[in-house]
Amino acid sequence: MAQRLEVVKWVEKLAAIPAKDFTLSRIDDFMGAFSIQPETLAPYLFYCRTHYTRNLIFKCDLFEIIAICWEVGQISGIHNHRDQNCWMAVPIGKLRVENFRVEHLDRARGACKLAPTDVYDMDAEHHGTVQPAEPVHRVLNLAEFAQRATSVHVYSKPYSSCEIYSLEKGTCMDVPLHYSSEYGELSPEEKFV
Repeated sequence: MAQRLEVVKWVEKLAAIPAKDFTLSRIDDFMGAFSIQPETLAPYLFYCRTHYTRNLIFKCDLFEIIAICWEVGQISGIHNHRDQNCWMAVPIGKLRVENFRVEHLDRARGACKLAPTDVYDMDAEHHGTVQPAEPVHRVLNLAEFAQRATSVHVYSKPYSSCEIYSLEKGTCMDVPLHYSSEYGELSPEEKFV
């Protein structure tokens, strides 16, 4: 059972790991050993009925921590992480992760072919680590879960765009990323409806 920490303490403990030790397995172990007390995430929780929100908690040159807030039924696009590592915890609710293998990719033409690989669920007791060999995935807050969810993502290193894939159309394109809030303050361009 993971030790539950206030988000501020969780961030401090993660930031204390030296850059040379900030490896896939080391942070995976950290995510298994320490979880976040959900109530301490309150300053970073902004839900929107039209889209999931990306809320910056912490950022340095080595990594960033984002709380993603999901209303029931919200799904991310199928995406990559620009060859950066990603670890995910779900202190609130439950989420499903669907992974894909890229069988063909032609960025110049914006064409791709994906094949589904594995699926797993995350909740307060089960975190996720994006595997570098097959980093393409999507995250879903299924209607059957019948509750809001918040996932906390650690990205190393921070990145500002990702590649989005369409399984149905066989297409891919670059998409810029933005924060819905930073350090508990809503971004001026964020629209909530």
